[in-house]
Amino acid sequence: MKPLVQILPVLFLTLLPCLQAFYLPGSFMHTYSRGEAIFAKVNSLTSIETELPYSYYSLPYCTPKEGIKKSAENLGELLMGDQIDNSPYRFRVNVNESIYVCTTAPLTQEQATLTKQRTRQMYQVNMILDNLPVMRYAEQNGALIQWTGFPVGFYPFDSLDDYIINHLKFKVLVHEYEGTGEVIVSSEEGLGVVETDSKKNGYQIVGFEVTPCSVRRDPKAVENLKMYDSIDRVNCPMELEKSQVIKEGERITFTYEVEFEMSEIRWPSRWDSYLKMDGAKVHWFSIMNSMMVVFFLAGIVFIIFLRTVRRDLTRYEELDKEAQSQMNEELSGWKLIVGDVFREPACPRLLCVMVGNGVQITGMAVVTIFFSALGLLSPASRGMLLTGMIILFLFLGITAGYVGVRLWRTIKGTSDGWKSLSWSIACFFSGVVFVILTALNMILWKNKSTGALPVSLFFTLLALWFGISVPLTLLGGLYGTRANHIEYPIRTNQIPREIPPRSYPSWFLVLGAGTLPFGTLFIELFFILSSLWLGRFYYVFGFLLIVFLLLVIVCGEVSVVLTYMHLCVEDWRWWWKAFFASGSVALYVFLYSINYLVFDLRSLSGPVSAMLYLGYSLIMAFAIMLSTGAIGFLLSFYFVHYLFSSVKID
Repeated sequence: MKPLVQILPVLFLTLLPCLQAFYLPGSFMHTYSRGEAIFAKVNSLTSIETELPYSYYSLPYCTPKEGIKKSAENLGELLMGDQIDNSPYRFRVNVNESIYVCTTAPLTQEQATLTKQRTRQMYQVNMILDNLPVMRYAEQNGALIQWTGFPVGFYPFDSLDDYIINHLKFKVLVHEYEGTGEVIVSSEEGLGVVETDSKKNGYQIVGFEVTPCSVRRDPKAVENLKMYDSIDRVNCPMELEKSQVIKEGERITFTYEVEFEMSEIRWPSRWDSYLKMDGAKVHWFSIMNSMMVVFFLAGIVFIIFLRTVRRDLTRYEELDKEAQSQMNEELSGWKLIVGDVFREPACPRLLCVMVGNGVQITGMAVVTIFFSALGLLSPASRGMLLTGMIILFLFLGITAGYVGVRLWRTIKGTSDGWKSLSWSIACFFSGVVFVILTALNMILWKNKSTGALPVSLFFTLLALWFGISVPLTLLGGLYGTRANHIEYPIRTNQIPREIPPRSYPSWFLVLGAGTLPFGTLFIELFFILSSLWLGRFYYVFGFLLIVFLLLVIVCGEVSVVLTYMHLCVEDWRWWWKAFFASGSVALYVFLYSINYLVFDLRSLSGPVSAMLYLGYSLIMAFAIMLSTGAIGFLLSFYFVHYLFSSVKID
């Protein structure tokens, strides 16, 4: 809730015509005067090899003079395992200097072993200055690759020793700014206030880069130095003998250099280098591929509606009653199951619950992607995207209750049991996710990871669940009981019609249908998984919005076509098959996640990391199944209702 509360007054101020300022949603501009001190912050240590975040100060790093202080974190940051602390790294704006930080006590065996382990596991230090993550450039296969963060250490292939990164060469890009009106500036807590710009003329930080080095220093040569004393600049040594080895009894000296460089980059564009994603042609290829699937299925639906269904209905309506009676005896296909097509499905309560939750998840996804595409959910506000998704999901419980209870009334013809159904809707998806997260959290707790949710957060989530989601779901269910009843256009026979035997199980066709929706999203899914597990920024929400809309269309078309095919072979049990015709895409998403784990996350090591990956992938696949299944089912229900309401039955 906190980021949304912060952003509302800012959005209001940006609409004032007298305000001459620019604003990037999710962050606030801050200008600094020359020599003003800024302290960098440090986030959790992360690794693409283990996916277990740990506190920065779990390793023997220098601590600030005033002690370690945690920054305020929102719900999304806590769920993502972020732990942002202060650090001793001080920057004086536009002042180039080389600084001594501290020299550690002799490393104990435990500290040396842990630091070596973090080095071998490719852990990265994530540092933040003025809300910008530090960026590192490295040459790989002749190409310049950019990374956020820098490694804890390194281990050469021709050496048995490990070496720690203890000297950092920072480059801070600043843009000189001269104010002409009023701007929104920020406090340390991120609260925006309006100030006259003439008071804040100065420099804006628009870039934060680092070159990490390992430099061996004699502890006796620096024993008289205090924190922030000046030292001589050094070049990053290429020889291992001049690098700082990690071993028991070693005293490690931490130092850093700062170089400020003027830049033409303006403050609103400072995130461009982070959000720049290569492969735009691949995204367009994904969209064109999806469009081909859409048009192909649209052609089939067009044929079904205009050539087959409308032709049959027109011929049927042109006959007189006697001819209709004679024709009824000669009917075949979907016309034979008129008295069974709306027969109550198996497990109707579960169907209503899953459809209700699917509508809730779909609504959350649509709103989140739409506002992200508009730029209102910026990565500058860490955790805001996840926080916004959770808040939307909680408040959309009213929609889930309404849809689920109204579908229940349609199937049963009565509102009896709507309260227990609403409780089931409120607890089904949330309960499954809560159980999986609890199991994964036990693993994180055991490994003492910062990704483990604190007990207080569990109570917060439970309070949000039962204090917001459950009451709103019950309220939506109440509205569902008062909504207009959806009446079937025809009566259902008392005795169910026998379904003709088929040469192959109908569920094979249903499961195979999921390949078409999967074909529309699998390319975008690769970029999303890379963002989640390889620490890359994902910000092409415009592409994602288009792909999501195409996915909705394909799911509806696939489900309608499969439903019509089942009706044509006199199979009136279409309810669940309509749901899973589009919902089966989740099976392929989960299988693709396993494929990604095996072939693209080969650096991921250990059963703990694999269990975490599979657990989160299962949650993602489950949510996709409910969302796409609900879309396909509701469109198929409308199709069947429209189809049989056009048939005149005495």
